[in-house]
Amino acid sequence: MKTMNSEPSPLQRILGRRRSVRRFLDTPVEREKILACLEAARLAPSAENAQPWRFVVLDDPQVKGPFCREAFSGIYGRTRFAERAPALILLLSKTAFMTHGLGQRLQGIPFQLIDIGIAGEHLVLRATELGLGTCWIGWFHTRRVRRFFRIPRKYKIAGLIALGYAEPRERKERKKKALEEIAFFNRFSD
Repeated sequence: MKTMNSEPSPLQRILGRRRSVRRFLDTPVEREKILACLEAARLAPSAENAQPWRFVVLDDPQVKGPFCREAFSGIYGRTRFAERAPALILLLSKTAFMTHGLGQRLQGIPFQLIDIGIAGEHLVLRATELGLGTCWIGWFHTRRVRRFFRIPRKYKIAGLIALGYAEPRERKERKKKALEEIAFFNRFSD
């Protein structure tokens, strides 16, 4: 399978730079940059334009500290590195949309999670463009997070994104599968 050999586009360069960051500098993230990331997420497409997402930004240490003690307690301690991120963004998805319910029942596909995934990816790509590091986090105590913010049941807690300036580190190139291994035209192969 041949790919285009031209110079990478600005988007391709951002895609190539994006990585999961687990070591952050203590430098606070400017509110303007957080808002720019949220604006990118807001512009994401969604099933039937439902825009089910809600984002809770934690950038105040007096709120983030107690939140992290709840979210990363017990068996969820493995993701405690996120406490050191200057900001956390909690991703919520409203579940009370007919399109989402039908998609789940008829197709077995949770469309609201696809929608929040697209919005979250918009957010992390914009963060990369702005020189920020991010890490998607799915391993945390969702019941305690729900209680912490009194989040109604009509919202699915879909994830957290740690956000901040990454510690300078030598970048290890991760081996990615060849395009021929994952993409097929007019056939499927395993």
